[in-house]
Amino acid sequence: METLLPTFSETILLPLFASRVEAGFASPATDHIETELDLQKFLIRRPAATYLVKAKGNSMSPLIESGDLLVVDCSIKARHDDIVIAALNGDMVVKRFFNRGGVTSLIPSNPDYAPIDLTTGIDFDIFGVVTFILHQSCSHL
Repeated sequence: METLLPTFSETILLPLFASRVEAGFASPATDHIETELDLQKFLIRRPAATYLVKAKGNSMSPLIESGDLLVVDCSIKARHDDIVIAALNGDMVVKRFFNRGGVTSLIPSNPDYAPIDLTTGIDFDIFGVVTFILHQSCSHL
C-alpha cells in the first residue's frame, strides 16, 4: 500500500445536482443545481486524523480494486463490518473487520481468499477505518 497525505492548498467547489441518478430504471433528469460541494470537506472530515492509501491486489475485489484510492480516518474506532487498514504480522492490509460472538476476523470481499482469524499469537493492530473508496471508472484517462 502506498500512503499519501492530503493537502489543502485550495478549495475546489463542484456543482451538486438536486436530482439523484437512477442506477435502475431511467427517469427524466433535471438540471437544477442544488448547491456546490467541497470534495475535501466531504471526503475528509478530520484532516489531522486522515490519510490516503492506494490499494494493491485483489483480495477486496470487486468492492476495492487494485489502484483504488482509500480515504482512511484513524480517529474512528473500528466496529463490526467496517473496512479497515490493519497491520497483520507487520504487513499492511485492507479487509472487512468482523467482531461478533467472541470471534474477531479480517474478511476479504473476494471469495478466492480465506478469512483471517485473529487468534492469540497474531500481531494485529488497526490503523484506521476506510471512509471512502475512490475508484476510477473511465479507462481512457
